Amino acid sequence: MADRLTQLQDCYDQLATQFYASIRYLSLHHNSSALTPPPPPPSNSQHNHNNSNSNANPNSNHEQPESFSYPPEQRPDTPTAFAFAQRELAQDLLLKAKQIEYLISVLPGVENSQEKQKARITGLDAELGQALEERKKAEEERELWLGKVDGIIGGIRR
Repeated sequence: MADRLTQLQDCYDQLATQFYASIRYLSLHHNSSALTPPPPPPSNSQHNHNNSNSNANPNSNHEQPESFSYPPEQRPDTPTAFAFAQRELAQDLLLKAKQIEYLISVLPGVENSQEKQKARITGLDAELGQALEERKKAEEERELWLGKVDGIIGGIRR
């Protein structure tokens, strides 16, 4: 298992990926409706005034295409499916944010001074020494019992 900082970095990387995927999904599968109405066509007086400018740029008309077809990868979802997907994406982002908050909360903070950390390491080292001593005694006892059992089995065979 990785240390807390590596886990935190991984979560931030995953959050950035989720943000990108969410924005991509929303931009590809939303129902494309105009946010603002198209500008009104120019009146005759404005048309005559701008006539010299329109000859300079023939593609400057403000006509909207009558029908719009989506590329295959950009088909809008039904409103129900889109709303469900939005909720699911939001829940995923919130879950990842909560994971990040938890990892931050378990990091040693400012209140954990270097002396406290050294004292904790010393205490853990002492516990490890005791555990190793107990293990050594248990191995010696196991060897003793193994010798006794071998002696009993050897006595039965004779």
